Amino acid sequence: MTRRDTIDSLFTRKSEPAGASVAVDKERVRTGAISAMGTSLKELTEGARAAARLQEQFDTGAAVIDLDPSAVDGSMVSDRLTAEVDPSFDALVESMRSSGQQVPILVRPHPGAKERVQVAYGHRRLRAAARLGTKIKAIVRPLTDGELVVAQGKENLDRHDLSYIEKALFARRLEDQGFERAVIMAALSTDKGDLSRYISVARMIPEPLLQAIGPAGKAGRARWIALAERLGQARAEKIVQETLGGAAFRQLGSDARFALLFQALEKTPRKPAPKSRVWTNRAGQKAARIESLPDRTVVTIDEGSVPAFGAYLVDRLDDLYAQFLAAKQEEGGNPA
Repeated sequence: MTRRDTIDSLFTRKSEPAGASVAVDKERVRTGAISAMGTSLKELTEGARAAARLQEQFDTGAAVIDLDPSAVDGSMVSDRLTAEVDPSFDALVESMRSSGQQVPILVRPHPGAKERVQVAYGHRRLRAAARLGTKIKAIVRPLTDGELVVAQGKENLDRHDLSYIEKALFARRLEDQGFERAVIMAALSTDKGDLSRYISVARMIPEPLLQAIGPAGKAGRARWIALAERLGQARAEKIVQETLGGAAFRQLGSDARFALLFQALEKTPRKPAPKSRVWTNRAGQKAARIESLPDRTVVTIDEGSVPAFGAYLVDRLDDLYAQFLAAKQEEGGNPA
């Protein structure tokens, strides 16, 4: 067997004649060339698709760029309650210090300031980068106000990052900024009923108190409503001031702060409900409401029913008081 036959035998069946071996060998070369060409075309196609995707990212503003945190402004509507003691934020700082920023933030060109951008989401990462003195990785996209707040709300919901009261406060702030309920519902992925409850809870508690307590991630709607009800009790304002001003309160985390204030308000006596009655004039109109409290009486005149009567009454207060004193003297009482 010649050397050529030996080589051919490695690639052909022994029963095939030499002429057939040459034909098969030529066919193998042609097939291999086509296969190689197909592989190259596939690689070129995938490369073109990757280039197209990259171009699309640039066109839509989806490219990740590095920004100086000092050039980035917060969202027009804050969704955060910053806690003075926040272990989760400290953990985020350490994670970014050791492993870098894993997920970029989303920003838009600032509508009111050239060469600045505004955050849609990623406020905590921005704060962490500022603390570390590093650049912040960001995706820049042109967004309307509505698109910004929807993206802001949905990203936080996807990350399960906002506490109940932060969602409620975010909803109330959006409404105060004039956003329609449909936009707010989209931002919070909620329905009309839940949105109304969010806003109601956020309006029941003064925002400075919410800022002092912080997000309190373990406290849900029921406990926040209970806290709001306790704020209406007698001496509640004094108890709140004393609790917030104490050194122990300032050293606690947000959930512990909530618990401390909740317990401090637990045993305070409730304010007595005002006694009220309605004054109906001779024409049968409900013209005024009188509320009697231990320290004051409130008279509310219905100007729609008795127009100008309120001003008339105020102008004659001196005369009425003089008549009151004279009547008391006749009774032998001491009006003073």
